[in-house]
Amino acid sequence: MKTIGAHNYFVYITTNKNKTVLCTDVTNDLRARLLQHLEASQHFPSSSFAANYNAVFLIYYERFGEINDAIEREKEIKSWRRSKKEALINSFNPEWRLLNDEIE
Repeated sequence: MKTIGAHNYFVYITTNKNKTVLCTDVTNDLRARLLQHLEASQHFPSSSFAANYNAVFLIYYERFGEINDAIEREKEIKSWRRSKKEALINSFNPEWRLLNDEIE
């Protein structure tokens, strides 16, 4: 990913194979974090929400230059009902394509 400034932080949403679960989180290394979710789901399934529900498929992300902005946005999205999260995803990724392999 190209940098905005000195730092990159990402708020992202992952889902499971059937797209029935939405997991929102924040990271400073999106590619590495997605690999951690995948490894945890395969080897430590009850270690986190994402691992427990196999929410390893990236369907949405936003980039921030400041960690506080990313954390604030993560909290905002987590507080939403599923329908509002779906609308956000649809505005960014209308086909709900799995974006894991598109992260640079």
